[in-house]
Amino acid sequence: MDQALVDLRTRLSCVVDAETAPVSDALDRVLATDITAPRAHPPLPNTAVDGYGFLNGRGEGDHHIPLVAQHMPAGATPDTSVPAGTAIRILTGAALPPGVDTVILQEDVEVKDNAIHFTGPIKQGANTRKAGEDVKVGDAIAQAGRKLTPADLALLSAVGVSEVTARRPLRVGILSTGDELVQPGADAGPGQIYDANRPMLMGLISRLGHEAVDLGHVRDDRDVLRTRLDHAAGQVDVIFTSGGASAGDADHVSALLNEAGAMALWRIAIKPGRPLALGMWQGKPVFGLPGNPVAAMVCTLVFGAPALAMLAGADWSGPQGFMVPAAFSKTKKAGRREFLRARIRGGRVEVFASEGSGRISGLSWAEGLVELPDEAMTVASGDLVRFIPWSGFGA
Repeated sequence: MDQALVDLRTRLSCVVDAETAPVSDALDRVLATDITAPRAHPPLPNTAVDGYGFLNGRGEGDHHIPLVAQHMPAGATPDTSVPAGTAIRILTGAALPPGVDTVILQEDVEVKDNAIHFTGPIKQGANTRKAGEDVKVGDAIAQAGRKLTPADLALLSAVGVSEVTARRPLRVGILSTGDELVQPGADAGPGQIYDANRPMLMGLISRLGHEAVDLGHVRDDRDVLRTRLDHAAGQVDVIFTSGGASAGDADHVSALLNEAGAMALWRIAIKPGRPLALGMWQGKPVFGLPGNPVAAMVCTLVFGAPALAMLAGADWSGPQGFMVPAAFSKTKKAGRREFLRARIRGGRVEVFASEGSGRISGLSWAEGLVELPDEAMTVASGDLVRFIPWSGFGA
């Protein structure tokens, strides 16, 4: 599995162009250029609390400081100096006027006879923020390849950035194949099954931050599949198929990719999800997933998520997991990386009762996957194992 990931990482690159987008519409967009701050944050020294501002701190003991007539609300221009030995009423977020470098909380003072009375000590600079203490003009605040988060939008807006140069959203086509499939709502014969892969993959691709495009379902007809792939290549940037990716007589996806002279059939040491067909069709990358929904989802999370990130212009990002005590026991043979459907309850990770790759209910039951290494091992209850929540894959 590690070698497959290395191969993907070294062979893939961004396939989408850059465009200008307003920050308000840039969530989950991938930056195409670095961004530096055109303005400091905060732009001026300001107060972190409602209170009273004056110059210098005060030592222990009782103090009283006369109040000036003005007050300083947030947003006002600090153009009036506060004379030494006096204080000014100042509200949270207001810029510090000349003659103020310390603010005392309003709860800590008594206002009487047009003066504030309080008991020290209070340090010089208390309850204030320095200009640029968060971000200085020219600071790098976001790098090319970063997928913008809600917090990023806040930071960009705070320093006055209204537009970004971002990658166009990656369009990922989802195509199901197989004579055995019918669509939910239709009549299914005794030997037929409902297509679970396409709605699952459409949702998963959307959760990964890309634009999912429904390419429908194709029966096991090579000519029809060829026509559908030709059409898809003009619509999308990447194509994901499910089913037909192995080397059997009815595996038309891999056969067509072979016919085009641009196909690699990987038999990866992973459970579930061994066969993975990778190829190009009219210049568009094609990921041929296993037809089994559990294997299709695992392969999409493990291989598809980081690969799509790179194709979208983002940085390669492996899954983020953490070690959790096991609430299960298992003996594993050497030779394959294994992923178990899992969830955390009471601070311990439990796994689905069956490892059968046909048990779709286990995907719905789970909140992530336990990853077991390639080596042989025995897991006893209480042993630490690696748990990767769905969000750890970016989904």
